[in-house]
Amino acid sequence: METRYDPPERFAAALDQAHEAVIAEIGTDDFGPRDYLPGLQALLQSMDYDPHFHEQGRRLAWGMVVGVLRGRAQAIAAMKANPGFDARAIESPVVIIGVPRTGTTALHRLMAVDPRFQGLQTWLLDSPRPRPPVEDWASDPDFQRTVAQLKAQHTASPDHKAAHFRAAEEVHECCMVLRHGFVSNLWSCGWSAPTYDAWWQSTSEAAAYDYYYRCVQLIGANEPDKRWLLKNPGHVENLDLLFAVYPDAKVIQTHRDPARAVPSLVSLLMLMHPLMEEGRAGERGAIMLRREVAKWSSAVRKCDAVRARHPGKVLDVVHGDFHRQPMQVLDRIYRFIGMDIPEATRDAFARRIAEKPELAHGVHRYRIEDYGMTADEAREPFGDYIQRYDLVETKA
Repeated sequence: METRYDPPERFAAALDQAHEAVIAEIGTDDFGPRDYLPGLQALLQSMDYDPHFHEQGRRLAWGMVVGVLRGRAQAIAAMKANPGFDARAIESPVVIIGVPRTGTTALHRLMAVDPRFQGLQTWLLDSPRPRPPVEDWASDPDFQRTVAQLKAQHTASPDHKAAHFRAAEEVHECCMVLRHGFVSNLWSCGWSAPTYDAWWQSTSEAAAYDYYYRCVQLIGANEPDKRWLLKNPGHVENLDLLFAVYPDAKVIQTHRDPARAVPSLVSLLMLMHPLMEEGRAGERGAIMLRREVAKWSSAVRKCDAVRARHPGKVLDVVHGDFHRQPMQVLDRIYRFIGMDIPEATRDAFARRIAEKPELAHGVHRYRIEDYGMTADEAREPFGDYIQRYDLVETKA
């Protein structure tokens, strides 16, 4: 958790202060194309108006904003320091998408066991640059900072470990670098931000996707021939932008009953609420669930329309099938992406499946009723999507 930056009296007036904090820390004043500025300004204005921050929350929120701006400046500096990093196009990446909490993380981390893939490690999303040798990570100050931040977050909110454990060295989501453009759904998740959310929903993320693509090239510059394995639930809403930067991507879309997936997401996001804001938890949780149901049902429909224009480029994986028969699902995925599974890799998959690392930190428990909605109400906006994939599981 980022807390070392003193927050301003008014966030809306602190655009220069945010940049000055980064310049003082890392010594560069180049933040790349200025397309990020409207989103940053909209976010800062929202931070004065929408959330009920307590003092710790103000510090944390400001630290997050400055930390992301620092990551953008570090990426731009690394691009300048590594000419030719973008000489090679990224070919045929494997990209996992889907409504959040539909098994994207479990599938991503399982497939990342295959050494033929490269991915976006958490610490490099915080500080993009060409990925150094693994043996050098532990002594790297940027790696150490990410470790410390994750430790502080898990200490402040222990339930995060069970809900969505993260480690500096593990692969993580593309959204963490997409948010460097300050046009990102993530900025509506950490604290109450409806005015920013309204602005974001009317704005294209195309510039953020162009920047993200260059960051992926940058991070993989030392291994340009190694195939990419990427994951981001938010791509389900921006599949057109994903195909714009990766025309030959092999996309895996995961599916789960929205009446289970979306409340799980809200439960996860609400774990941050007491760290950031005073009161209103019940009200915010109920509003958030309705917002997330509307958002992701719309995203699924947008995704369907893009898929119709790109036949054969997306493979469907149902959450229940993956958990019941993970190896069979992996076999189907590998046929789709045109790769075999060597015996050593198959054995490594089997070991991770048996170890169930996603359960190592406890079980994430939540109830849709806690957010003032029924399962049928959560499913209704998704229309025939649920029937198409047979997502409502009935217990015998």
